Amino acid sequence: MSRVPIRLRVAAAFALAMALVLAGTGWFLYARLGAQLELALDRELRQRAQDLAALVRERGGSLAGSGRARFVERGESYAQLLAGSGRVIDATPPLGGAPLLSRRELRVAERETFFTSRQSVPGLDEPSRLLATPIERRGRRLVLLVGLTREDRAETLASLRDELLIAGPVALALASLAGYLLAGLSLRPVESMRRHAATISAETPGERLPVPATRDEIERLGATLNEMLERLEDALQRERNLVADAGHELRTPLALLRTELELALRHGETPEELKDAIRWSSREVDRLTQLAEDLLLIARSERGRLPLKLERLEVAELLATVGTRFSWRAEETGRKLAVDAPSGLPIDGDRFRIEQALGNLTDNALRHGGGAVKLSAREIEGSVELRVTDEGAGFPGDFVGRAFERFSRPGQVPTSGSGLGLAIVKSIAEAHGGTVTAANSTGGGVAVVLTLPLAAMAPLPAS
Repeated sequence: MSRVPIRLRVAAAFALAMALVLAGTGWFLYARLGAQLELALDRELRQRAQDLAALVRERGGSLAGSGRARFVERGESYAQLLAGSGRVIDATPPLGGAPLLSRRELRVAERETFFTSRQSVPGLDEPSRLLATPIERRGRRLVLLVGLTREDRAETLASLRDELLIAGPVALALASLAGYLLAGLSLRPVESMRRHAATISAETPGERLPVPATRDEIERLGATLNEMLERLEDALQRERNLVADAGHELRTPLALLRTELELALRHGETPEELKDAIRWSSREVDRLTQLAEDLLLIARSERGRLPLKLERLEVAELLATVGTRFSWRAEETGRKLAVDAPSGLPIDGDRFRIEQALGNLTDNALRHGGGAVKLSAREIEGSVELRVTDEGAGFPGDFVGRAFERFSRPGQVPTSGSGLGLAIVKSIAEAHGGTVTAANSTGGGVAVVLTLPLAAMAPLPAS
């Protein structure tokens, strides 16, 4: 069935359901009509029994002579009058002298009225319905037997059956055709979306599926698919931008590396000149390696796959470790590096990644900022703010809004950095369920705030 088109499957299911409904309805009508005809037959037998009982009680009344009367119709009804011994006292002409009741039935009929059926009676080879009732005539207890053939009932049911057998398949065919056409109309918007989707590719950005205004599942499906196309297009654009930016960033160190090697090859005559060329080349290789690692980290974080090794960390210890690592650089430049963090402030995170983020912020403050650099922390509304500030000139006004974009630099002026430091900080913060913001301080300098969730009271499960 999975290979059958949906339209045919819907039509087949509709046809099967209609077949069951029509069959059930036909059976119900047939059974209901049969029951009603049976009740009508019994009522007619009771009426005939009452009329014939009054007839045979009259002096000289005879069943055999009642053929011209309205009580007994030739070929359809009959009557018989039996004595208690089973002897036939009177009967309509087709029956003859044979009693229609057995000894046991005759004894029951002498006490009460009852109905019974016969497949055939003498002179009438047709199924019939019988009514036996006790009567008295001139002080003598007799049994009156009245019968009607079932031919009319059988003919009526046969006529209904034939009509159902003709009308049922016709109705089923019409219903199946209607189901097939209705399924086609319902699936027409899906086919339209399918044809349009076949034309959409990476070379046709902005193309969307036609969404019918039907306010049903088809409209919701189209809207959902268009939202998915928009997300895919955004992801593709980010990938393209990443490749373009990476190519632009890789071009400069590769050009420098090639220049150094060509100079060493053509003009390097002394061992010292060759060593200087190798030394500069090694620096550029280190820069390329760091750039590749940064790009890989950002790509993983955008795909939601940045691996984290979570553990319970003490914020004061983290800031002290980062401060110690960069203290020598601060001393070389004659600047002050201070750490201010309260003890007993825990977070759950990856030590290496968080130290990497704080290291990037501290490196930016020492490289591009001015004055004293301060690493501080505080708890606020169930979160922990890790703040890195400096006292320099601050970010240009147009740079604050795009500070965490890849390869963005203040004023787009090339520097020794790759423009990925703050982007990496943002990726690490989001991987930990936190945020990062940057703003120029009122008194000068830049304040970058990394906000992470405060650690839960329960310890982390062992990894």
